[in-house]
Amino acid sequence: MKSKGMPIAPLLCVVAALAVVNGAIAGLDFDAGAELRIRQELMKNVPGVPGGGLGTSAPRSDFANQMRFRPRVWAEFSGVTQSEAKWRIYTRIADEFRWCHEPYKNQQSFPGEVIFDNLFVEGTGLFDGFLDVRIGRQDLYNYCGLNHIFIDGTPGDGSRTLYSDMASFRLNFTEESTLNLFALYNADENDVRWGTDRSKHTSLTGFGGGAEPEMDDWGAGAIWGSKLAAWLPYQVFAIHKATHSFHRREIKYPWTQREMLGAKLVPQLDEEWSLQLEAMGQVGCNDESETLTGWSTYAAINWKSATTSSIKPFGMLGYHFMSGDKDTVEENGGNSAWDPFWYRGINDSEMFLYGSLYGLAWWSNMHMPKLTLGVSFGRSHAITAYMGPMFAAVDDGVGGGDGCFKGFISQAKYDFPICLADKTKGERFEIVGHLLVEFFNPGDYYETDRPAYFCRWQIEVKF
Repeated sequence: MKSKGMPIAPLLCVVAALAVVNGAIAGLDFDAGAELRIRQELMKNVPGVPGGGLGTSAPRSDFANQMRFRPRVWAEFSGVTQSEAKWRIYTRIADEFRWCHEPYKNQQSFPGEVIFDNLFVEGTGLFDGFLDVRIGRQDLYNYCGLNHIFIDGTPGDGSRTLYSDMASFRLNFTEESTLNLFALYNADENDVRWGTDRSKHTSLTGFGGGAEPEMDDWGAGAIWGSKLAAWLPYQVFAIHKATHSFHRREIKYPWTQREMLGAKLVPQLDEEWSLQLEAMGQVGCNDESETLTGWSTYAAINWKSATTSSIKPFGMLGYHFMSGDKDTVEENGGNSAWDPFWYRGINDSEMFLYGSLYGLAWWSNMHMPKLTLGVSFGRSHAITAYMGPMFAAVDDGVGGGDGCFKGFISQAKYDFPICLADKTKGERFEIVGHLLVEFFNPGDYYETDRPAYFCRWQIEVKF
């Protein structure tokens, strides 16, 4: 069986050496658990379903109604060394099979396909607390709190998994000043699997797959975090990303490499009010010796009630910009369009995971102001709603219309508990769920004015 990705074995040897140097483990503890996620999703008229490739018409989805079942089982060994460093070996296997009521041709059957969702070694508090390390397959979501760079290494899974093969080192210089160093690899096809041929030729990164060469991507970077003042934490970062070349139909996506520089400020104005300010720029090249650029900004003001009551209202007013390119179709995706790196998920919309035009969950060419309002009633219990218009930064013609107004989007979500575990008593069994409705009214950027919707209910059991 061929295994693709970063060379994990040498890195695990590094971890083993660190463990030996840092002291023997006094004893090992074992723990294990499982969970089951059940979803039903309905959607219609989702705009711009990826698949045809740039330069071809963007089909709109017909009505879809599917049930999704995702069981996961995890286990870990953990221990503490004589120097009080903590070690952990964690593994999780996952499956997701679907029953598609419509279209019926997408039917899948149990057991589907079992994969390693997580498999990593982690050490924290090494060398008197100076070093934390995690090496192996791990969830990428919100790494270092940078949720506009890191969400999902495998968006083609449709949230079955969020992993990347990754090595991460955290240097703790002081309680407030840290340096994170990482390297990651995302393989477009997963060869470490058992069961059907489901992901043998399914693009996990969101572009490749099928009979065409796959689009693997990889990257590395450094993230420095500290505080300019007690109320002003910040991060600065430099990140490299490279992507394989591949063809889809007549369209060639060239090999590319990009460097990103950016900064994030999170001023805490008082107990209830805070700001979030981000600025990022990219520069790079492709295998046709063309220069690539792009930039993105994000600004938001956040409010969260400081009341001692269990009912806590909250709100956010934000604005997100990602650059585009008017020659997107003609020039292999455009030379000034924003590359989202691994911001390939559902932060801005569940619906546009399926209909982002440039590739699965590929966010680019966007102005998006957004108002979010909500109220929390306690753990796992909240109502949240957001709304806002979406605009193309430039008219690239990908949507099929002749304008830059993408449309107006709104979403409402109700998270609710059914049975919560008492963590103080060491309990783990709990059942939570949510209801979600999303509506999109398209503008003149698209070839049609037919509204689109996405609906979902979900129950998740953990034990």
